[in-house]
Amino acid sequence: MIYLDNSATTKPDPEVLASFQKVSEEYYANPSSIHQFGGNAEKLLVAAKRQAAQLLQVEQEEIIFTSGGTEGNNMAVKGIALEHQQRGKHIITSSIEHPSIYEACKALEKLGFEVTYLPVDEKGIVSVDDMKKAIRKDTILVTIMHVNNEIGSIQPIAEIGKLLQQYPKIFFHVDNVQGFGKVPLHLKNAAIDLCTISGHKIHGLKGTGILYVRKGVALFPLFHGGEQELAIRSGTENLAGIVSLVKAMRLAKEREEEGIRHMSELKSYLIRAFEKMEGVFVNTPENSAPHIVNISVPGIKPEVIIHMLGEQNIYISTKSACSSKVKDESMVLAACGYSKNRTTTALRISLSYENTMQEMKIFVDALERSIKQFKTTME
Repeated sequence: MIYLDNSATTKPDPEVLASFQKVSEEYYANPSSIHQFGGNAEKLLVAAKRQAAQLLQVEQEEIIFTSGGTEGNNMAVKGIALEHQQRGKHIITSSIEHPSIYEACKALEKLGFEVTYLPVDEKGIVSVDDMKKAIRKDTILVTIMHVNNEIGSIQPIAEIGKLLQQYPKIFFHVDNVQGFGKVPLHLKNAAIDLCTISGHKIHGLKGTGILYVRKGVALFPLFHGGEQELAIRSGTENLAGIVSLVKAMRLAKEREEEGIRHMSELKSYLIRAFEKMEGVFVNTPENSAPHIVNISVPGIKPEVIIHMLGEQNIYISTKSACSSKVKDESMVLAACGYSKNRTTTALRISLSYENTMQEMKIFVDALERSIKQFKTTME
């Protein structure tokens, strides 16, 4: 099998699975229980939080464990909006955000909030000048993704953070689900107030994630209950998932430098191969994330190619897995200004450090054969 859908989810690392099983078997007490067994579970939870904070170079009390990217993004966007609506009801985001941001903003519009969706250029990048022009007296939140999940464009997060330091009443949230472990980002240096990370994108397990919340930032909690996670995220902690997440984060950081170099080589090979292919257009911009390549094959429905490759045990995808079953055009490519024949025929190839050059060569040959085969049958 050649798996090239790593932006949708990654294969769990064996060390991650082992840590999950060990904690599930040996530390299954509720960390809130007052007996010694519960106390041991709580100590493990505190240790995991401390390690996560060290990896992100933030404070321990700034880490909130979540169930993943969607929950983290909703907690950040809705939590800020509901808590600070007396100061203003204006939010700024981009036109190419993940559905968990875009739909959260749409939901807030129904509650009376106003949202500015900033345009992007042909490379899928927002303008800091546009951002500055969009800021109003009632702006309370800016939420911008670090790495786009469809085309891999990297937003100028540090520049946006620098701009927003002039507006201390505006909170800055970054969806870093696709960036962590692949495109370095220093949360403190970029003046980020909230940041989302997901475990299953970094060879961790589904149902695990982190929301970084800078000390002093107040959120309206979406869950109320036993006041776990600093009362921001009530509910019995998924201790085995949390420990496995921190293991995945540590492994990702250890492999980051070599992984980026390796994936960049694979990506360069793919782009050169695609540029030589008749009828194939590369949508991924230069200076983008090392693990994502987006192409269009006008005249062929994406699902046709995906199924043809799937029959050969090669797996790629279309757009975001969270919206790939919706039979329409890519909102991201449309925002970049591409024509309909490109926005409705996009394919996404997403890599991990486990992929090999041999796999790339097999995939490229299979894709070229599939395209030719389809065109032959249509003649």
